[in-house]
Amino acid sequence: MKRTILAIGVAAWLAAAFAASSLAKTDGAAHHAAAATPASVAKFPPLPTYVKSRHHWVIGVKCDFPPFGYIDVRGQNAGYDVEVARTFARLAFGSSQKVHFVCVTTPSRIPTLQSSRVDIIISTLTWTSARADVIDFSVPYYSATGRLLVPNNSSIHSLNDLAGKTVVTTRGALYATWMRNCFKSSTLLEVDSPTNAVLAVKNGQADTFMFDDAYVLGVATTDPTLKLTDDKFLNVPWGIGIRKGDKAMDNWVNAGIRWMQKKDQFSKILKNNAPKRLVGSFLGNTPRPGTHFAYPVGKDPTADCSH
Repeated sequence: MKRTILAIGVAAWLAAAFAASSLAKTDGAAHHAAAATPASVAKFPPLPTYVKSRHHWVIGVKCDFPPFGYIDVRGQNAGYDVEVARTFARLAFGSSQKVHFVCVTTPSRIPTLQSSRVDIIISTLTWTSARADVIDFSVPYYSATGRLLVPNNSSIHSLNDLAGKTVVTTRGALYATWMRNCFKSSTLLEVDSPTNAVLAVKNGQADTFMFDDAYVLGVATTDPTLKLTDDKFLNVPWGIGIRKGDKAMDNWVNAGIRWMQKKDQFSKILKNNAPKRLVGSFLGNTPRPGTHFAYPVGKDPTADCSH
């Protein structure tokens, strides 16, 4: 019970830290970042009939992953992924409110999609060949890099120091697979949320948290007892998850992402949601006019142990 209360406290603290830094500008800017109407995107492919007939989206997002998907101080869904979803609502229905959000976790998001509880998942979903076997991925809409989060007094300075150490990450994350494949002398601890992973490092259950820079950089910035090592690894783009074989959804979502890239909407959404001091570190991770991200198709990054 005490651990549950602590985990809730950590989640609330992280969300509040990001929300406080971006709340004022997102109130106005979020409604103008992609103010397109269906008329302005008339050349889009048809919406899937089950979305069109319902007159709103149902989209799975993270609720514990600031600044990408979290619950803000007003109890509302907020973050980069959430604004992408709201942009889709504007493009499809002319209103950012035409979307219902379902909270998903790393292990629950693909089953939630496959069971048709949601139309798509915009939930920090890194492409892997194993995932691509069971769902379809949109074209990339973000590109993340793995990092190590450690206490300030840690003896871990790089991946080469993980022997004999306990590494925590979220259950179902590609980092868990990479650890099992390539770090046989380390102990892997899997938890259900990044909040619990941070808590495991803070209370001594784990020596380091291996995860996306998009999350751990924010933690290190807001918690003076934690820091990042210099290592960067597993640079693989994120995609929007789509049910296997849903061609109409594939076509519409990819058209939406390409429209947003052409209009440089992703960088604007990032600026709306990330603290100003972090924006420069992440702009290169967003699709912008003239940039190109690609999935490592035909390769399995989690099987590459050449670190």
